[in-house]
Amino acid sequence: MSSTKNILVTGGAGFIASNFIPLLLESHPSYRIINLDKLTYAGDLSNLNGLEKNKQYQFILGDICDEDLVNDIFIKYKIDDVIHFAAESHVDNSINSPNSFIKTNIEGTFILLEAARKHWLSGNEDKNIHRFFHISTDEVYGSLSDKGYFTEGTPYAPNSPYSASKASADFLVRSYHQTYGLNTVISNCSNNFGPKQHDEKLIPTIIRKALANEPIPIYGKGTNIRDWLYVEDHCLAIDLLFHKGKAGETYVVGAANECTNLYLANEVCKLMDRLIPKSEGSYKDQISFVKDRLGHDYRYAIDASKIRKELKWAPKQNFMEGLRKTVDWYIKKYQ
Repeated sequence: MSSTKNILVTGGAGFIASNFIPLLLESHPSYRIINLDKLTYAGDLSNLNGLEKNKQYQFILGDICDEDLVNDIFIKYKIDDVIHFAAESHVDNSINSPNSFIKTNIEGTFILLEAARKHWLSGNEDKNIHRFFHISTDEVYGSLSDKGYFTEGTPYAPNSPYSASKASADFLVRSYHQTYGLNTVISNCSNNFGPKQHDEKLIPTIIRKALANEPIPIYGKGTNIRDWLYVEDHCLAIDLLFHKGKAGETYVVGAANECTNLYLANEVCKLMDRLIPKSEGSYKDQISFVKDRLGHDYRYAIDASKIRKELKWAPKQNFMEGLRKTVDWYIKKYQ
């Protein structure tokens, strides 16, 4: 890949992308990043404070579903590559109001793919010069029992409108490689955690509710299991896959940090007890069980041996230390 690139990053003000963009600019200072974000409730430009002074960074307020805008960006900024983060992502919201998930996650991905096909594959240029990297989720694979792991070969079995919309987007990306020869890479990651995540997500909710002395809501009996990946480790994997992943391939990314939601809540509360003790009792006394989510997947777990073996990626962050840094970051935010 060229040392100088114009890269369109979609959804750059969101959780994962806002951690990724500074990393990419630091490790590849010749790259020019064009961040296209609609700034829905989940996007926050303060996540990228300081970058507005960087001449290699440009923010554009806009919607990936705006076909004219997307094509204009490809032309004006001579886009070489796309790293596609933008998505509606909250499962509960997809259950209550799936419309925006279908439009953004499916139609938006299609519009980006069409722009890439139109601008990159219309001449005799080498198809591998440009790359379309699509960031997805392990939720497309459905639910696991107590045994087994998701791999790149696991059949898709999405169980929520959110995961179904992401699965649809994955299939569109795959089809553009198979049909048109577009240089694509897809990654499916486990649950991310770390700084800059939206307040609605599980770990920020635990901390926010604990500090407000409110009930900490845990679905069902708290026995659902998730595999947690520190966001900086995920960003390093994305950087690696963008530069060295094989065209047309899918990679699953996880750190083998499985635990139940109840265990996680208790560990967060223990950390808070040490960092900012209550006058009496423990934050875990606030844990409250609420009606389970509709169609709640039981377990997610990833076998990331492909990216480990082929690209020598491995998570650097110890889970408990990452959790401590995360709790500390949110305590400072909410106080």
